Amino acid sequence: MFPGTYHEKGKAMTKISHEDGLLDPFDLHGLSLKNRVVMSPLTRGRAGKERLPNSLMAEYYAQRASAGLIVTEATAISDQALGWLNSPGIYSDEQTKGWKRVVDAVHEAGAPIFLQLWHCGRASHSSFHRNRELPVAPSALRLNGDYILTPEGKRPYETPRALDTDEVPSIVEDYRLAAARARDAGFDGVEIHAANGYLIDQFLQSKTNTRADRYGGSVENRYRFLDEIVRALVTVWPSRRVGVHLSPNGTFNDMGSPDYRETFLFAAKELRTYDLAYLHVVDGLAFGFHELGPAMTLSDFREAFGGHLMGNCGYTQETADAAVRSGRADLISFGRPYLSNPDLVERFANSWPLNPPADTKVWYSFDKVGYTDFPRYEEMAERAAR
Repeated sequence: MFPGTYHEKGKAMTKISHEDGLLDPFDLHGLSLKNRVVMSPLTRGRAGKERLPNSLMAEYYAQRASAGLIVTEATAISDQALGWLNSPGIYSDEQTKGWKRVVDAVHEAGAPIFLQLWHCGRASHSSFHRNRELPVAPSALRLNGDYILTPEGKRPYETPRALDTDEVPSIVEDYRLAAARARDAGFDGVEIHAANGYLIDQFLQSKTNTRADRYGGSVENRYRFLDEIVRALVTVWPSRRVGVHLSPNGTFNDMGSPDYRETFLFAAKELRTYDLAYLHVVDGLAFGFHELGPAMTLSDFREAFGGHLMGNCGYTQETADAAVRSGRADLISFGRPYLSNPDLVERFANSWPLNPPADTKVWYSFDKVGYTDFPRYEEMAERAAR
């Protein structure tokens, strides 16, 4: 375990140099992190049909509180935003109370936690929505995928309904209200999910945005939706408690645009003006690569964004430590290793082997199996010594 408190407001820490590594502390704009390891957002589908955060989820996140920072699974900002079975929401009083239970458990275990805000856009299906409304998107372009898992089983993707110009502000307001609920639940900050082919990414990228209004066409217009969301959130949270998640190289949810480099460098430069908590970049290629040109790297974003930078996707302890020590990244988020290793930081610190990867069949099993039942290394060693 590592010393240090999770939430020392206003307390300055020693200036971080590039000699600091993955397991060294970090000052995230006054939020003291005991190491640079971040638990990445991981959709796990344990909130049930009511989409209520619950005691099982509180246990799951608290088990992983040796991370320097936890970012929750993607959380729907509204009923319209839904697109995944049993994923949680943050648009009702009950959901807010449920998240408070999770936050309190994580804080008691000694870690700060941010809530990731999510709207699926076209990566959804009418069966998720009241009155079976079609999914919405910047443009009426169907996602090219085999199928989507819906409350009615596997179904083909539908052609979404293009949002009218005057509808967009109401979605921005949904983001603001969700951020306010996150504040009420006690979170330490929020992360805007603008990656992986969900609604904000759909507005950003020319492949999915063919609009002719002020939200489409030029890169400036395609960025406008994200900018309006950031502007709304910083009326609720200090800018240094708001992060943004981007995926410039990815193909997930049928993404990848020829002008990706121009798009994402523009976004990074514009986001720089807000003095955000961090920019979270899926720079690794293990999640798919569109091969439309050279992959964008953390160095590209270091120059363009200038603020705290978090890398993600396919990192090992060694490559993550090298990225931090070189100055390419300030933080590294880990996804799949956290599925089966609640004590990931302790395993890194002690050179203990990792648990075998979680079987994909139990990633979304809707109960504790494959969720909270993975042993800590010290528990395994203790049992073996008996």
